[in-house]
Amino acid sequence: MSDDRTMTTRTGGCQCGAIRYKFTGEPIDLYACHCRECRRQSASAFGITMMVRAADVRLIKGAVKTWTRPADSGGRVECAFCPDCGSRVWHGSITGESEIGLKGGSLDDPPDLTGAKQIWVSRKLPGVKLPDNAICFDEEPD
Repeated sequence: MSDDRTMTTRTGGCQCGAIRYKFTGEPIDLYACHCRECRRQSASAFGITMMVRAADVRLIKGAVKTWTRPADSGGRVECAFCPDCGSRVWHGSITGESEIGLKGGSLDDPPDLTGAKQIWVSRKLPGVKLPDNAICFDEEPD
């Protein structure tokens, strides 16, 4: 049975180039997260996460290390990063979960944030202006 959908291929990796991955498919969702942990991880005002099917991601170079941290929602987050430069590349397990969150800064071609959902806006930094028509959540959506 053939699939008539056009599959988009995106590539990404860490800052030093030791980790490379390929994502073939379409994103499930796109978030700009204003929680404390995403701000720390990105060293910026918010973190960018592109939710994708884990089965659509393939590690093509290197081996990630992982650590698990508590999430602001009360759950736990598995964080995959480069053991050489420390760059975060995704959240979740590409072999153990149905969906993972690719970190937007790890993509070679960054995502268009025009339609990104703004999450944890209750924790956004003062002075950060959200797009007028943005879908916003005070915390994490269900």
